[in-house]
Amino acid sequence: MTRRRERAPWHFAGAVSAGGVPPLLEFPEIAFGGRSNVGKSSLINQITRTKGLARTSRTPGRTQQINFFLGLEEIVFADLPGYGWARAPAQVREAWRPLVEGYLLARDTLRGVVVIIDSRRGVGEMDRQLLDFLEENEIEVVPVLSKIDKLKQGERVRLVRAAKKELSEVIPFSAVTGEGERELWRRLTDLARLR
Repeated sequence: MTRRRERAPWHFAGAVSAGGVPPLLEFPEIAFGGRSNVGKSSLINQITRTKGLARTSRTPGRTQQINFFLGLEEIVFADLPGYGWARAPAQVREAWRPLVEGYLLARDTLRGVVVIIDSRRGVGEMDRQLLDFLEENEIEVVPVLSKIDKLKQGERVRLVRAAKKELSEVIPFSAVTGEGERELWRRLTDLARLR
């Protein structure tokens, strides 16, 4: 499976309820999850090299559904709603958990979840809940430390070391510099070949 960039991936579906999740495709699927404002949309845009594919915003919690993207790599990306202090109506936030958990547990084509953690904050309580849920349900995890470019060198060494101690593996990533992109693609293509 080689990565090609002649044409942008395209957005093909969004789901706000478990019943709205698009039918299974034959392609492997990888989900992206993380706190609101962790840089999830920026990461997806960077690795797909498609500006504006996943909508970015200064307002946390703008992604209020699961958005699905398919590109020439024949891997489906699922952009999950951010968790945390999202400024969304309470009834919308309450609907996210069953939507996301239902999707993660029922999707036969799901190969794993990229869990994005803000490198400046480390693994928080809600990150840990998602990681535990994935581990309990034997779903592959790719931990990514986002916004790594915002750290000074000494702080970066300390925080990456702490994250690796807790998570065993982690990919430092910057949507600004492109650091970690190649390593992340390698992990994604490895996951896509599973099963």
